[in-house]
Amino acid sequence: MPPELTLNTEIDAPHRRIDSTGWNDIYVVGDVHGCRQTLERLLERLDPTSDDLVVLVGDLVRKGPDSKGVIDLVRSRPNVRTVRGNNEQKLIDGRKSIDALTDEDLAYLESLPAVISWDDVAVVHGGIDHRKPVDEHTLSELLNTRSLAPEGGYERPFWFETRREGPRVFFGHTVLAEPFESEYAVGLDTGCVYGGQLTAYEYRTAESITVDPPETYLPRSSDSIVEPRLTAPEG
Repeated sequence: MPPELTLNTEIDAPHRRIDSTGWNDIYVVGDVHGCRQTLERLLERLDPTSDDLVVLVGDLVRKGPDSKGVIDLVRSRPNVRTVRGNNEQKLIDGRKSIDALTDEDLAYLESLPAVISWDDVAVVHGGIDHRKPVDEHTLSELLNTRSLAPEGGYERPFWFETRREGPRVFFGHTVLAEPFESEYAVGLDTGCVYGGQLTAYEYRTAESITVDPPETYLPRSSDSIVEPRLTAPEG
């Protein structure tokens, strides 16, 4: 049995631990960004039963056309869970707003955990920096970690390309040209709001399942879409 994952006790967001034996299949899904139609396409393709679990990596909202619809869909399904993304946090903090969202919607976003874990797996939105213990990470780091370079942004090295230790981390946030998979990290944000695909990963079979969006909602420059690769660890 892997050790229990512990977080910084000062983080104002819970950690939710799941018993994986209570579910038949477990799917982890990348960033949706308000693309309800695309999420519906993916769920239709997955066809999860009530005994299957779907876990989203956060950023349900903003950029796409129907953030309210995505929240309603996720909340309506008892076998769907999600962690908090940096775009949820922007709404919680009042840095951004979406007119269609109710106070109840915002309260739901504020209830979302920073981490969902099971077995030797952790789902976070941004990432985990292997150079320090998990319980020393701030909420902002869990939601926004991408580059390990001092200047950050989309400069290599990326944390997931250099990770060589457990737990295995499923993540979004960094827009990838294709899903990233290693023994220690699985990246699932394939940019559905930018005309890429929406990606799910089946935990037990290690299979990626993708669907195309009905349209491209936002443009994105190629220098902020990562061609993932494994690299030597840093630090």
